[in-house]
Amino acid sequence: YEAAQNASEILFKTGQEAIDGLKNLPADLFEAIFEGVPQAIVSKNVLENGISIVDLLVVTTNFLSSNGEARRALKENSISVNKNKVNEGDTINLSHVINGNYILLQRGKKNYFVVKIV
Repeated sequence: YEAAQNASEILFKTGQEAIDGLKNLPADLFEAIFEGVPQAIVSKNVLENGISIVDLLVVTTNFLSSNGEARRALKENSISVNKNKVNEGDTINLSHVINGNYILLQRGKKNYFVVKIV
């Protein structure tokens, strides 16, 4: 019951509480929560030097279909990385990885995408 409650808090809350909950989530529970969510596998090497948020959204993961769509979404402030809002100039690197394996992308309230780091 408690695990289900934590899962719903992570999915539906925003702000620091959601960020902390996401970071403290065990890997197996993270996988269970986001089991049906689209995923992409990205090499750790890609993140070592950092990658622009636009490249991550479009080229690396195909979460969004074009650079224009990514830029519009970023201008609308509708993109989050691990529940943190991001801007067009942001760079994503290894500091964004949760549990050593994941980055959670989100557009709006309901569209999630998991980046699995290998």
